[in-house]
Amino acid sequence: MEHPKYKIALIVGAGEGLSASLARLLSAQGIRVALAARKIEKLGALCGETSAKAYACNATEPEEVERLFGLVEREIGTPDLVVYNASGRTRGPFVDLVPADVANAIAVSAYGGFLVAQQATRRMLPNKHGAILFTGASASVKGYAQSASFAMGKFALRGLAQSLARELSPQGIHIAHFVIDGGIKSAARTEATDKPESMLDPDAIAESYWNVLQQPRSAWSWELELRPWVEKF
Repeated sequence: MEHPKYKIALIVGAGEGLSASLARLLSAQGIRVALAARKIEKLGALCGETSAKAYACNATEPEEVERLFGLVEREIGTPDLVVYNASGRTRGPFVDLVPADVANAIAVSAYGGFLVAQQATRRMLPNKHGAILFTGASASVKGYAQSASFAMGKFALRGLAQSLARELSPQGIHIAHFVIDGGIKSAARTEATDKPESMLDPDAIAESYWNVLQQPRSAWSWELELRPWVEKF
């Protein structure tokens, strides 16, 4: 059974965690990788390791997102795989939240996803081929106390993904949303010694993204939940 083939990936909201694991995996599969983030200074080592190219971009600004896609097209090629991995949040008691901070958090988590997906879709539709992946969180389906802005943004991103899956899947574009239900392990965030494997390994998450990308279109997933085996849900 033939699996879809991707040539150029763009990861928006790139950093040192899941995005880095995705960049390494995709690069190892022979896919050229572009990384986008507001600040790209910390991406130098990852670019050297994966031969990726980094682009500065504020995903909440339409003009910057359009410019990003134009640059990637000219310098690498048209992305046929796009991952939206950015998110914003502001925590605290509901009555103390600053409206401007909440608006920005929602913009990063959801509006930026809309802008990126729109630019990606315009380029994928002519070929009826491509994939757009959205990184969600526990907050995509559960609104926690003192985390209203994150819940609003992630709920909206999930709604966007579901709507796009229904509209674009019949046109050959694979849309998938991933509910990352648990903490992701990193150098700065490690597991307690008495709770091994209690956090998600970013490399393991990346493998799940790749598995979804390899699905034949007769059996596509639009959403996948991922959590450690000991995580309560």
